Amino acid sequence: MGTDFLEHYRGKMISLDEPTLLYEESDHRIYWLGIEEETAFRCNVYLICSGEEYILIDPGSRQYFEQVKRRVAQVVDPNKINALILCHQDPDVAASMVDWLELNPAITIISSARTNVLLPHYGRSDYTFYDIADHMQYSFKNGKKLRFIEAPFLHFPGAFTTYDETSSFLFSGDIWAALDTDWELLSSDFETHKLNMDLFHVDYMASNIAARGFVRRLEGITLKGILPQHGSIFSEKDVPLALDYLKNLRCGLDIVYADLS
Repeated sequence: MGTDFLEHYRGKMISLDEPTLLYEESDHRIYWLGIEEETAFRCNVYLICSGEEYILIDPGSRQYFEQVKRRVAQVVDPNKINALILCHQDPDVAASMVDWLELNPAITIISSARTNVLLPHYGRSDYTFYDIADHMQYSFKNGKKLRFIEAPFLHFPGAFTTYDETSSFLFSGDIWAALDTDWELLSSDFETHKLNMDLFHVDYMASNIAARGFVRRLEGITLKGILPQHGSIFSEKDVPLALDYLKNLRCGLDIVYADLS
């Protein structure tokens, strides 16, 4: 795919009938799985294949489990999924974990301790839990690594993001998410897309302090792509604009209590 990876998809329509390869280098691949429904709240599900290990990021709701499983099956036997990364506990992110555990009880659940308090309410607590606060890095057997970057109160206290060191992609969960019926895989006009992000961020994110604090945690990290759980993804070209968006974001408590300094 060349070195620009995500730019390959700028202005292009993609097939909703098959996984979309976003990155490939040697034995390390990243796919967008997504869902087929044309809704403003479209959920992005991602699959990382590294060597003989397979991790789903934010696998989604129970409603779309069969769709996601069919997409996975076009890449690898779904029974071979090793782990699920759940950036927080909301049903659009995490509810299908019970279906994946039914398929393969050996799957590891990777999340924060605050999230893990709530996950058993989906109906299962008999799983292997990997606490990102105790292990801020996940190492694949082939030496590739994922890094976990906490993002408190964006929008959940235990929210976090996942940074893939090989591709330099950041799986950002609800951060930089957008609500958009005129969807495209790769954002082609950041200024226009900001309006779609506002529809989500203004109501869901806690405050400008939380947003700026998270941006500070990203200092010194090379970002070649931002992959949120809703809306379009961003290539390296738009990363500076995405960071500025968060720095200047007024949301949540900034608006509700605008009279307080």
